Amino acid sequence: MKGKQTVRDMVLSLGVVVLAAWVIYLFIPHDETEPELKRVDYRVELLTARRAASYPVAAPEGLPDTWKATSVRFRGDESDHWHLGFHDPDGQYVAIEQSAEKPSRFIQDATQDAKRTEATQRIGDETWTRYEGERYDALVVRREGSTTVIAGTASFDRLTKMAEALKTE
Repeated sequence: MKGKQTVRDMVLSLGVVVLAAWVIYLFIPHDETEPELKRVDYRVELLTARRAASYPVAAPEGLPDTWKATSVRFRGDESDHWHLGFHDPDGQYVAIEQSAEKPSRFIQDATQDAKRTEATQRIGDETWTRYEGERYDALVVRREGSTTVIAGTASFDRLTKMAEALKTE
């Protein structure tokens, strides 16, 4: 009879532990929201990139505060690669990528393997080509000595808004 009491006691103990865990889960607050991304100040990196790069480095001017800069990098040793990432007002990602690297390789990396479409659009004085992909969509313009890619999870309207805001001085 001792064996039966031991199994019964184990099952009762397990029940008490599960009940206690459930009560703790219910009453202990837990936050399931994503942490808010910090806004970065990219002015110093932009000045450095503009001095060092072999091409005119672009950054947006005049975007509302609802566009939040979240990442910035300049890699002079990697074909003068300039990166500036933003979250748009809807929380979607938009990145400015520029480089003097061979365009075919750079575009593939910057667009996360998006495919070139036949669609183009005029923004300012330049004709941008649309790329569509599983992860990112993009707008791409090739210039003498550099390529500029505006890519991200945002809509083409938002990518266009970023391209319209780009200034190189």
